[in-house]
Parts: sequence; C-alpha cells; structure tokens
Amino acid sequence: MLKLSPRAEDALHTAARRPKRAEWSNDGGVTWTPAKVGAARVAPDRTAECRYSASCELLDVPIGRHGLNTVATQVRLFQGIQGPRMDAPFWVPAGWYVADRIRRTRLGAAAELLGLEDVIRSASFTRARNFGPASASAIVPILAGEALPATPIAWRAGVNPNRRIPKFLAAEDRWQALSSGTDSAGAQTGIAAALGGEIYVDAQGVLTIGPVPTLDDPVVWRVPHGAALVQAAEEQTAEGLANVWRVAGDGGDGKPTIGPVWVWDDDPTSLTYAGPDPIRDPLAPQRLGLSGVRVRVARYTSALISTVDEAYTVGRAKLADSLGIQASLSFTSLCHPGLEPGDVVEVEIEPDRWERHIVDSCPYDLGAASMTCTTRTTARRLT
Repeated sequence: MLKLSPRAEDALHTAARRPKRAEWSNDGGVTWTPAKVGAARVAPDRTAECRYSASCELLDVPIGRHGLNTVATQVRLFQGIQGPRMDAPFWVPAGWYVADRIRRTRLGAAAELLGLEDVIRSASFTRARNFGPASASAIVPILAGEALPATPIAWRAGVNPNRRIPKFLAAEDRWQALSSGTDSAGAQTGIAAALGGEIYVDAQGVLTIGPVPTLDDPVVWRVPHGAALVQAAEEQTAEGLANVWRVAGDGGDGKPTIGPVWVWDDDPTSLTYAGPDPIRDPLAPQRLGLSGVRVRVARYTSALISTVDEAYTVGRAKLADSLGIQASLSFTSLCHPGLEPGDVVEVEIEPDRWERHIVDSCPYDLGAASMTCTTRTTARRLT
C-alpha cells in the first residue's frame, strides 16, 4: 500500500475534497508539463502484464511532435486528498504511463495509457543474446535499462537480488526474460519467476521485483461491515488451479537436473487440500476416508534454478499463486488511492465474520469517493 500522511488517512473518512492532477513529458521524465484533467479512470490490475493502465481526457494540451504523441509521451496521474483542515492536498501517485492511443477532442485529447512495462516489452532484442552467469541485481538493470534508461529498480524483502542466475539465452522478448518467459526448448527463463517472485512497475514508475503475495502477508486495510457493499463472485472457474507443483531446474546443457521437488496444499481445512502426501502416499485419502480430496498437478521447469532450495522457493510461490482463486469477492467501498494490487485486506463479510483477501484489481475514477475491488482468497471447509 502506498503510504498516506496521517491527516490524509483521516480525511478519507470525511467529506474530503478529491482533486486530480496530471503532467506529461516528451523527454523521458526529465521535465514535466502540467495538464488539466477531465474524466479519468485508473485500472490497477495484478493479473495484467501492465499492472497500471488508465484512460483520461487531458484538457488544453497540444497534439503532435511537440505535444502529446504515441512515440515519446509519458504521463503521470495523481489523486489528491484534502480534508477540512488541510491547507493543501496530499497527492497520491496514480500511475506512470506511456501513451498507447491519443484522440483529439473538442477540449483537448483523450488518451489510452499503459504502464511502463509496455516500453520494456516493446523493446525486443535485435538478436538472441546470452545473459549470466551473474547475480540477478546485475542482470536486471541491463535488461531494463536498455529499454528504460536510468529506470529506478526496487527489490522488496522476500526475493534475493544476490541470487546467482546461470547463463541463459534470451531469444527475442525482453519482458519475458525479466518476468516468466521460455527458451527454445520450452524451459522457463524468466528471472523474477525463478526468484519465486513477480516483476512490475508500480504507481510511482519504479520497476519492482517482489515476492508473490500470500494471505499470510500483513493486512494493510480493514473494511468493516456496513462500510462496503460486498458481493460474492457469481462465477467460479478451475482455470489455473493447482494444488500440487512439481518444480525442477534444467538448463538443457547436459548437466544434472535439479530436483524435482514437490510442494502441495497440506492444509486439511482447505477445499484444495491435496492430502497428507500425494507424492509418496497417494492412496492416503482413500485409506483415511478423505473422499473430497482432488489432486491437480502443475509443472514448472526453469533453466535458472540451480539448487534444491531455489526450487522449493519457486514451488511455494507457484502454489500460493494458484490456490487463491477458489473464492473471490468484489466490494465497493470508499476510495483509498493508496491501495495496490497484491495488498492483503480484511473484509467483514457479515457481522463478526472477517476474511482475508488478496487484492487483484482496484480500479477507480480520479476524483471519485468510492472504488470497487476484486479480490481472492483460499476457500475453507465449513466445520
């Protein structure tokens, strides 16, 4: 969650003013030109390749070589909070973008915006290249900096930037080499995935490598009953669901394979419980009368995994990300512009019944007093 000042935090629950602000740049963010904002909608979404996207109308702005264009223009949006006794608004970043589509309007320009990930994924390699062996913190700035010069990089606790990355071949896609791509043999080569993490550009334009969020992460926001309109998901899908992961390291170079190792959902209270030991004792559910156990297996092999410990780290991250889709929730509440995808919130579904959820998306209109969040959690058996 983006940090708000104490006064701004308090103002969220009052009749606060919510001004909005935008600025644009054609020199990579060295200088910025302010712009008035009309209607604007921000769509943070952890499931999208560009974590932040937006649409907005910028008023009284030029279009073309020296104005807004889809070649060089970058846009920053901000949501303000100004309580009754605040002299000035507290400004919360609402994304750093590139212009994907621009249309002239009577009052200025309507722009469709994508996060800075789009710059990296558009900068494909001109030829296949080898990277490593080196630490992740040495390779990532090269891959990112060639596309976004001087881009700031943040390593969040839970991933190891000093992890040694074996030599690997990146054929074409720069973003996939950073995130979760594959080589010509089908082995995974994404650096962030091999660290058991994920990579994205946050609301402040910082390229961030962090761990996959889990329900054990600290709760950043509690939504009491009556403060939000809660609605359970009307549609569920088993797509992407896995409660057993097989993870191995194989560079395809003739060296011994690392692993495989197995991780699974071992929580008997979970609907996705895979049994006591689905690998060494697959008949245990039958023997113990656990008729509701169903095993769903997924596999992950990466050329960048070089130890058993690394394989377990990746396996636990994959498991956490593939279990939390069984019960989803959408709720409409007061607009908290500091909320980010991946944050863990606690929602009072009904009086005295609290549930932890991971935020997948939290879109909102700049200047609006409410927002709608889509979340997920691991379903529990009723006892």
